[in-house]
Amino acid sequence: MKWAIPQLSKYRQNGMPIDEIVQLDGLMRRNTDIRRITPVHVKGFCTFGAGQMNCHFQLTGTLTLPCSRTWEDVEFPFDIESDEVFSWSDEVNADEYDNVHPVEGEVIDVDPVLEELILLEIPLQVFKEGAENPAPKNKSNWSYLTEDEFLSQKEKDAQKTDPRLAALAKYFDQTDE
Repeated sequence: MKWAIPQLSKYRQNGMPIDEIVQLDGLMRRNTDIRRITPVHVKGFCTFGAGQMNCHFQLTGTLTLPCSRTWEDVEFPFDIESDEVFSWSDEVNADEYDNVHPVEGEVIDVDPVLEELILLEIPLQVFKEGAENPAPKNKSNWSYLTEDEFLSQKEKDAQKTDPRLAALAKYFDQTDE
């Protein structure tokens, strides 16, 4: 969504309602864990001052993310509400506030702000329902061991003697004569 500042002057009195569907495919370039994103429904309302625009956004949509255990697709719905300020005035210091976005030029580009809001909502781990065990063995060149398998393998490895050290082991077995 992009708006030219001069065209927004017609909304100064009553504000501007927002109800749009936006495709934010740039999210998949910014976070490679995102496999798909549905079109995002953006609802909200914007009011205008002399040098800034205050917006209340509500974003709803669904991300497809990999399950942390199985790498299968997991649908992650989101519903985000946020208040953002877009300022084209030199008087406001955008570094002091998190939700103030400086506008350069005559066009307000809202898409990067919407993408940032969604990126902040992505959890560190997502688990598919019923994903108790990892993916099947020998899939995608990786495998897993249960704790019992790991312990038995560890015992077998401990019993094996490195052939390069076999002569050294015999040296310690000899008794002093």
